[in-house]
Amino acid sequence: MENSINVSSEVGTLKRLLIHSPDSGLGKVVPSKAQDWLFEDIVHLDTMRRHEYDYYVKTLLYFLDTEKIKGKLNEIDGDESRNFYKPDHPDYFNSEKVIELQKLLADILEDNLTKMKLIAAICAIEHEWYTTHDELLSLSPNELAKTLISGTTPGNEMLFPPIPNFIFTRDIGITINNHLLLNKPAKLARTREALLSQYIFYNHPMFAEIRKNLIEIPDNETLFLLPEEEAESNQSTLEGGDVMMVAKNHLLIGISERTSIYAAKQVIKVLFEKKVLDKITLIKIPKKRDYMHIDTVFTQVKRNMWVILGTLAKPHSESEDEVLIRSGLLKSKKSEKVHLVQFRRGQENEPRVIESLEELLTEISVYDLNCSPLEVQFIYSGNNEFPFGAREQWTDSCNLLAIKEGVVIGYDRNDKTLEAFKEAGFEAVKVADLLQDFEAGRRSPETIQNTFILLPSAELSRARGGSHCMSMPIFRENFE
Repeated sequence: MENSINVSSEVGTLKRLLIHSPDSGLGKVVPSKAQDWLFEDIVHLDTMRRHEYDYYVKTLLYFLDTEKIKGKLNEIDGDESRNFYKPDHPDYFNSEKVIELQKLLADILEDNLTKMKLIAAICAIEHEWYTTHDELLSLSPNELAKTLISGTTPGNEMLFPPIPNFIFTRDIGITINNHLLLNKPAKLARTREALLSQYIFYNHPMFAEIRKNLIEIPDNETLFLLPEEEAESNQSTLEGGDVMMVAKNHLLIGISERTSIYAAKQVIKVLFEKKVLDKITLIKIPKKRDYMHIDTVFTQVKRNMWVILGTLAKPHSESEDEVLIRSGLLKSKKSEKVHLVQFRRGQENEPRVIESLEELLTEISVYDLNCSPLEVQFIYSGNNEFPFGAREQWTDSCNLLAIKEGVVIGYDRNDKTLEAFKEAGFEAVKVADLLQDFEAGRRSPETIQNTFILLPSAELSRARGGSHCMSMPIFRENFE
């Protein structure tokens, strides 16, 4: 299992994933550049790291690699000077199941040829001088990994912009059965993180067994010939938040602010040619910052349960649209529509139109995951109450990571959504309390079920990404 890479669902028991804990670059985002670097606000790094994200990592360790954390919790929490979860610390947990990207990057930089090639590539995209190349070459693998990610040298010289979105590891790639689909970011701010990720996947021994299964999306070779007004929609851009492996034979791809129709068509072509799966559904959501990716609109909780933004769940009637337009909540009848088209291998010229997100997700639960139609449930953002649905979706009420079926991590601030979970029979527990219960033996990760784990989120929510965004699963148990 240690070397296995396979994901065939969103809710099978999670066994291995890639993460990146907040680095010093996040503490260098300035207000004038925040939106250029895809952040809504500047964050307080120490609070985000020690009092929010560290709980996320501790929870993952308790469920995925218990021996790395059990019996050590009070010692870790009692030492404020320790940056416990960074790979350059002597007490770094070094799990093979909860895997830090910075550690993988440092590993591949031990090879001099890889180190030289990556430094040259980074200097080229960041427009740096030859002297910078030499300066980077003199750094140790650990120091260089930190510098390439944070943009800051060990001497505290800021060479490059930070890449604060690197904490959202979901976007760098998606595991599709035993294949890895690499992203092509839509925004310039994410170019360096995509390059670092490619080098990791192509050079780290962890991925050696599936190297032939790495899938890169081809660029549009005629893009430079197109008029400017057509070029944007024909770019090949795709981010992992728009891709969901919902069943062994079924992939969802969002068409959004970040993922283009052209890229989605390329993914369909490649995956069908390789016979990786037989069914791909495209979900076109409004191109709005509010939504960004499909995993900000819905995620899966159990085989028969989904959390979803109610306003995009069902088709609106014309009369409903008119009311929203008159009230100023909707600009046009087209702006808030969701369009769904399903393709099957061998029948690519006969796409099927699906009426609504709820219909699609119900079909996945029933036909792909063998649930009864009567069992399918939807939890709505903000409990489907105005204006809480939109407010809480903005702070990632629909962006949950299932550690196993029915056990999810989400932010503690979305009160109305949490009410809906409780009404559906879920227990809500603060992550600090849960970890102490694990440590004392009052609860067990193996037996816990139907639980919403509340993660502190004052700073994390400013970054506009939830627990689903902050994870890249590379191994989940299959359903029987």
